[in-house]
This record gives sequence, structure tokens and C-alpha cells, in this order.
Amino acid sequence: MTFSIVARSSDGDSWGVAVASKFLAVGSAVPAAVARVGAIATQADANVAYKGLALSHLDDGATASVALQRLLDEDDGRDHRQVGIVDVDGGAAGHTGSECIAWAGGWTGAGVAIQGNCLAGEGVVLAMQAAWETSDPEGPLADRLLDALSAGDNAGGDKRGKQSAALLVVREEAGYGGLDDIAVDLRIDDHPEPVTELSRLLQLNNLYLTASTPQEQIPVSQLMREDLERFARDEGHPDFHTWVGTENYEMRVAPDLEWIDQRILDIVLRGGA
Repeated sequence: MTFSIVARSSDGDSWGVAVASKFLAVGSAVPAAVARVGAIATQADANVAYKGLALSHLDDGATASVALQRLLDEDDGRDHRQVGIVDVDGGAAGHTGSECIAWAGGWTGAGVAIQGNCLAGEGVVLAMQAAWETSDPEGPLADRLLDALSAGDNAGGDKRGKQSAALLVVREEAGYGGLDDIAVDLRIDDHPEPVTELSRLLQLNNLYLTASTPQEQIPVSQLMREDLERFARDEGHPDFHTWVGTENYEMRVAPDLEWIDQRILDIVLRGGA
């Protein structure tokens, strides 16, 4: 009833899951990931306990295949389960139980596991595989995962229809303010086009919740600082720092205003529109 992709980035720094289904809030049930540990998708007749168990096995040093086998050995419902796991080193393993609703199956490669059940056909998994393999291996993991999910969606996806989608990516200190490892955690719980909506939210996530790279940071001169402060006052704020906080651009402007992200500077130059 679900199709998903679990993967590690080519640089070995990020792990993530993208998933879609004709199921309410699929992001609450299927994906789990921990930076420097691995990632898992549990679906079909999902055993949500797999998430914590698999990550615990991986954290203890088990490979993806060993962790998967432990899950299956301890679960009498294994024939109804579907799982994809990627470990810290990019090892991948997948399982499709014999009782999963057709079409059901998957594919694993270096650093990636793709799986789906109750699908329009095998073409869903093949489209996801092709999208993954032809995407830029140096590109952001979130973009690669979403591209693969979109390809599966366009190939027919869940044969029952569409309802929800989710994207989870972890990387050390990638979270808000660098204080946790959640790079992306987006969920579309109930929507006629959940994968398309997920793509829109990822763009917003990149603007508001992703730190500026050094290449995006423009040094702020004294003259520019004065212009920014003037702009903030014209917008009805006591200072530029307050405007930044009001607009949720904290990840895109240095706290001491030593630099400003080019995109935020462009917004200022457009008059705040």
C-alpha cells in the first residue's frame, strides 16, 4: 500500500527516507533514521516496532542485512511485512513478504533500498531506480530521494490512489541552529497530490530551515548594515535583527550581521516582498 526509498548520500554524511501512500499520515508510520546509524522504512502490514529495533541493531554495529534478518526471525508476521534498511556504511537490505498485496517488490543497490506494495506495477520501482541512478550523486540527498519518489508517483504509485507522503533526512548538526541532526522532516498527511506538495515544502524548508553555505554568505559592510537597519525601520521594526526573526530567516543571516544570505539580501532589495 506504499512505495518508498531509503538511502545514504554518496559522501556518507546523510541518511534518509522518502515515502508515499494511499494512507493517512504515512510519515508517522513508515520512516525512521538516525545520523551516523542508518535509516529504515517499514510498510505493507507495517510493524512500526521495526524502526526502533532496526536502529538499535545498527547502532550496535549490525549491517543492514543482519539487522533485517534479526527483525524477520523475531516476527511471526514477516510474510506480511515489507522493509528497506540502509546502514552507516551504505549497506542496503530489503524484504518483501510473500503475503504482501500485489504488485509488491523492491530493489537494492549501493547505499539504497527501494520497495513498494499494492502498486500499479513493477514499473513504479523501476522508475524510482532509474531516477535514483541518473540523479547527481553529489546532489543533496533530499532532492535525490524526492526525485525518485516523484518518478514512482508518475509511474502509477499506489494503485489505490494518493493521500500522503513524507521526507526525512538526517545529518550531524544539520537541524535548526545546528542543535540536532534533522535536516528535513516534512509530512503531507492528507492531500490530493501529496508528492507535489512535498516538493513545494522542501523548497520552503531549504529557505527557512537550512543554514546558508559559505558560498551563499555575503559579507555585510558598515554601509550595508546601515541600509539594512534603515530597511527594517521602514518595515516597522526597531532593528534588522527583529525583522529577521519576524520573517523566520535566522538560518540565513548571521546573529552579529557579519554576513547575509544572497537570497535574503535580494528580498530586502525588492523591498521585503
